[in-house]
Amino acid sequence: MNPIYLDYNATTPLDPAVVEAMLPYFRDHFGNPSSTHVFGQTAHEAVEQARTQVAELLGAQPDEIIFNGGGTEASNHALKGAVFAKLHGVFGRWAKDAHIITSAVEHPATLQACDFLKRLGCRITILPADRFGQVDPNDVRKAIDRKTTLVSIMHANNEVGTIQPIEEIAAIAREHGVLMHTDAAQSLGKIPVNVDELGVDLLSVAGHKLYAPKGVGALYLRRGVKLEPLIHGAGHESGRRAGTENIPYIAGLGAACQIARQSLLQASERLRQLRNRLWNHLRTDLGERIVLNGHPERRLPNTLNVNFVGRIGAELLQQIPEIAASTGSACHEGHVTLSPVLKAMGVPPEIGRGAVRFSVGRFTTEEEIDRAAKAILRQSA
Repeated sequence: MNPIYLDYNATTPLDPAVVEAMLPYFRDHFGNPSSTHVFGQTAHEAVEQARTQVAELLGAQPDEIIFNGGGTEASNHALKGAVFAKLHGVFGRWAKDAHIITSAVEHPATLQACDFLKRLGCRITILPADRFGQVDPNDVRKAIDRKTTLVSIMHANNEVGTIQPIEEIAAIAREHGVLMHTDAAQSLGKIPVNVDELGVDLLSVAGHKLYAPKGVGALYLRRGVKLEPLIHGAGHESGRRAGTENIPYIAGLGAACQIARQSLLQASERLRQLRNRLWNHLRTDLGERIVLNGHPERRLPNTLNVNFVGRIGAELLQQIPEIAASTGSACHEGHVTLSPVLKAMGVPPEIGRGAVRFSVGRFTTEEEIDRAAKAILRQSA
């Protein structure tokens, strides 16, 4: 039988409609969007249509969307660009005037960018998370000072699905005149994401989490916010990101955002039902031998991260090759280490070693959920 894909948080397959939207720009419309002739104009129109489609999903304006190479680049641009825009004086001294607040449960794209800036002298505050993986807005308030440049807290966690109180955190940042960035790579297309309602100044988008191709993404940049380009060169993307635009992939991202906007509420409920169907199967049979990771209510509708008590998650998945999922622990030569997210949440090592993340998606079926549950329970008996 066909393997069961339950790893949509890692990456999504291309939606067939996205492929169709991309094909003309592989075959026929190859022009450079910076060119003024008809070939260039066709390409330029495709980019601007996609820019509008992305903006509409976010509740933003088209000129606030910067296309780039993916979610990692978007988050790096947000953090480094905000700090570099604050550059003053002699290099080596300027970074001491910058301060970033983030959390211990962020994606490596954020934490590693912060580590780089720290080596340049920037001060980094990493806030803790509670046992559900949530950041306390009061911790943000206490951490802000007169040198704080940016607060960067992800919208929803990629491992456990916990949704952060971004609206409250952004309001605190705004009170102090501090920029607010959120990584929405996992939340976009699964739950409503509106930049005005969230109150953010910058937001990261990853195409391959949204049924678009890998290698394309976007950064939302609120009008009036100054950001130093991460990549310098010619004046592409209104001088904000150099490099000739990847027309087919940008067209694909635009189509993916349009599909997500048109089907968001219905899709969210369907994902929730599939996730709960799997959870109910496992919980009914395993009882106390299975423990939920993440917030029981404020989490992504498609994400189920659980600990199989007394088991090692990686070994369990190896015994069920017909299921594609992810583990929250790494096993090397008999030594098991928890993921930084589970560790930050205070999950006991003897429990967290059994962590597995199942994430459903647009093409998951009830039949696959039932078949997956049987396979898991067969190995968990």
